[in-house]
Amino acid sequence: MGDDLDQTLGAVGPRLRALRRQRETTLADLSAATGISVSTLSRLESGSRRPTLELLLPLARAHGVTLDELVDAPSTGDPRVHLRPVTRHGMTMLPLTRRPGGIQAYKLVIPGGGRRAEPDPQTHEGYEWLYVLNGRLRVVLGDQDLVLTPGEAAEFETRVPHWFGSADAEPVEFLSLFGRQGERAHLRARPKTEPRSQP
Repeated sequence: MGDDLDQTLGAVGPRLRALRRQRETTLADLSAATGISVSTLSRLESGSRRPTLELLLPLARAHGVTLDELVDAPSTGDPRVHLRPVTRHGMTMLPLTRRPGGIQAYKLVIPGGGRRAEPDPQTHEGYEWLYVLNGRLRVVLGDQDLVLTPGEAAEFETRVPHWFGSADAEPVEFLSLFGRQGERAHLRARPKTEPRSQP
């Protein structure tokens, strides 16, 4: 039993680091959100500090995951994914996958009118796939300015500067798959200035 506990606690550090990097959060930002010092957070992630309940509870809250997810508790056999929405930069993200690392799936909702006055493209490591469910999604990708409509999909390397927003006054809902690698999906987006052909 002791070996199992040590193994479980030893896996918490890499999981914490993966969650923080996935959310593109710095140790300083996480420290401000949790009240835990940067040095303690760093030692937790490296495994040189044993995680305690007092440390894990605010970290789970800050990352928008359950305590079970942080410690990789054994499955109870319940197949449901319990969504815990997180709102950042005016965009609501609902995680659809339970474990850090590997492919991450999200449903995102952006209110109408654009989530920022002007696009502010960002870059990071990885690869992303998008699929629009409802509304019109504006995607600024490098020097391209695209509008995706329901049923359209796009894929791109996230090292290319990118930004998402609603293309008009209506909200937009889309699915996002993010990973460091994986099979490519089909790109079916067209520039917003290109006229649509009639069938």
